[in-house]
Amino acid sequence: MNNTVIKTNFSFDGQKSLYKGKVRDVYNIRDQYLVMIATDRISAFDVVLPRGIPYKGQVLNQIAAKFLDATTDIVPNWKIDTPDPMVTVGILCEPFPVEMIIRGYLTGSSWRSYSKGARQICGVPIPDGMKEHQAFPQPIITPTTKATQGHDEDISKEEIIDQGLVSKEDYEQLEKYTAALFERGSVMAREKGLILVDTKYEFGKRDGKIYLIDEIHTPDSSRYFYSEGYEERQRKGEPQKQLSKEFVREWLMANGFQGQTGQAVPEMTDAFVQQVSDRYIELYESITGEQFHKADSAQVIARLEKNIKDFLKK
Repeated sequence: MNNTVIKTNFSFDGQKSLYKGKVRDVYNIRDQYLVMIATDRISAFDVVLPRGIPYKGQVLNQIAAKFLDATTDIVPNWKIDTPDPMVTVGILCEPFPVEMIIRGYLTGSSWRSYSKGARQICGVPIPDGMKEHQAFPQPIITPTTKATQGHDEDISKEEIIDQGLVSKEDYEQLEKYTAALFERGSVMAREKGLILVDTKYEFGKRDGKIYLIDEIHTPDSSRYFYSEGYEERQRKGEPQKQLSKEFVREWLMANGFQGQTGQAVPEMTDAFVQQVSDRYIELYESITGEQFHKADSAQVIARLEKNIKDFLKK
């Protein structure tokens, strides 16, 4: 298997801290910049799985960079440059403690809740009689709290404002940005024969200005269906053909794992790891319309360190 990046532990000039998220290692440089390394770790049900996925970090980083560049007219974002295929360097912002999730279709966790009788998500009412994978009349925004550990929790707009997590003025601006970004992502997806089903955005603030931060429109943060055959599959009640991380969750559930206490992560065989890698590359090529070029991973840790240090010297 390819040399995957599971963890990093660099020491850069001006480094203030290192934060290790589920997937990313984030270095704070002089409280001004963030060096964000998209590792090959993969998480599901808020659990980091035991094996890395070849080229996953490169896929995520390069898709995110493309969409950040394509949406600067909607909202300013944190990205400054991508000095390595797995690295983005950007402006350090104070993140809002909520994730803005927007859903165009009833699928995934929203369908699981709906099928158990729920008729609202995060205070947003859902009509009766909907089918799995059916489009909502209008996309709905269903925010969550952003947990540093454990599970993110659904929360309503009213609760966010009442609890003082985000001011009313800022939250309403976040909603506007979220809707506009989703519309742009949906248009770009349609051009490539895909449907952007749902996604999440994270925002932060610096010097009183709101920025879009982190990744956008990647298979870790988003779900895509193939447009071709969507209507026919809906009529027949068949599963939609999708490009997302959902198939990993489905594999885990089929093997008795949903991230609950006492459950063991099933063995990830070489064949399954390769299948996941292939799916990530497939999404990259589908959503960007470009061929994926695998970066040389023979000395990947040394490559990362050199490229980041060279950039920081500038």
